[in-house]
Amino acid sequence: MKAKVKDKKIFDYSIDADNDTLTQFKECYSEEFVTAAALMPDAHKGYSAPIGAVLVTKGKIVPAWVGYDIGCGLIAIRIKGEDILNKIIEKKQGIYSEVLKAIPMGVGEYQNPANISEKTRQDFKKLIEKFQKGQHDKNIFNFLRDTSLKHLGTLGGGNHFIEIGYYKKEVWLIIHSGSRGIGHKVAKRYMIKASNSKDNFERTFPLDINSQLGKEYLNILDFGLEYALLNRLEMSYKVIQAIEKVLNEKIKTELWVNKNHNHAIFEKGYYIHRKGATPAKKGEKGIIPGNMRDGSFLVIGLGNSKFLNSSSHGAGRALSRKEAKQKISLEDFKKSMQGIQGTVSEKTLDEAPMVYKDINKVMEAQKKSIKIIKDIKPLINWKG
Repeated sequence: MKAKVKDKKIFDYSIDADNDTLTQFKECYSEEFVTAAALMPDAHKGYSAPIGAVLVTKGKIVPAWVGYDIGCGLIAIRIKGEDILNKIIEKKQGIYSEVLKAIPMGVGEYQNPANISEKTRQDFKKLIEKFQKGQHDKNIFNFLRDTSLKHLGTLGGGNHFIEIGYYKKEVWLIIHSGSRGIGHKVAKRYMIKASNSKDNFERTFPLDINSQLGKEYLNILDFGLEYALLNRLEMSYKVIQAIEKVLNEKIKTELWVNKNHNHAIFEKGYYIHRKGATPAKKGEKGIIPGNMRDGSFLVIGLGNSKFLNSSSHGAGRALSRKEAKQKISLEDFKKSMQGIQGTVSEKTLDEAPMVYKDINKVMEAQKKSIKIIKDIKPLINWKG
């Protein structure tokens, strides 16, 4: 059943969005249970809702609108120390190599559970216990209990990254990752359950929040969101240890923010689905990455209701992965990354800076939703 669009608050801030993206967005906000929707400047086509869509629902939760990578998001940590910027610049090749040894990167890569920090182990134990108390599928609980630990502290592939960058004389660590294979498997399970099909499940199939399946999904969603935060924290510990090993000194850190941009959260009686969109309430901290060459922005939300208190989660793709491999040469990729120690290869060609929209245009398009605090330029970048 479709509702009258004129009865809803619909906002479109997309830049150069194609017809497929706009059609997909309209199909989503036309659902009767959607009360408001917004499309962010970085929006592009997804498999159910566009990446960069914010969809507000009443009484329903849509697993496909959160997507496979439950809790995908970013963490920003300031690295402190005497003359720390120059020390890292001098040792950036060694730091790059040491982090590669410490953190599994790429699709299907796992961590040896013995390498996971004791703090993360204890936090994970609490997370599992919390999940067990809620509505859940016993098979999924057994899977999480037996498998989740080895995914912690791993980066994954695609657009996920670890980056050390600088703003003036400050040094920053930024990590983009999510709930890894754990989130992917349980998300697929509940998309199939919601659709009652193993063929066309990547579409808009809502769950009533008061149904058994709805309660189960909300519980696994909460687990995935907290798990993703924990995953990024564990990676940050490993990066800091690697830097300390290479520099042969202890360093201090300060967490700025750790935030998800793939989620559905409950606020004032509604579920706000953000599929690749950064929360931006008034005074709320956020991170918006550009690309491997141009770095990331630390921002503060302005609480703009017309943006549904949201902003972009990045620059947004201008080229698909297939188009990138067809149109961009490895030589051009290498040239674009001069001065940056990074994962530059045929394997990561579809993540070259040129495949993304102009981050400066994206930031300009949302200046009424967020204020830029710092522009972090990259020194070292890792991709799976």
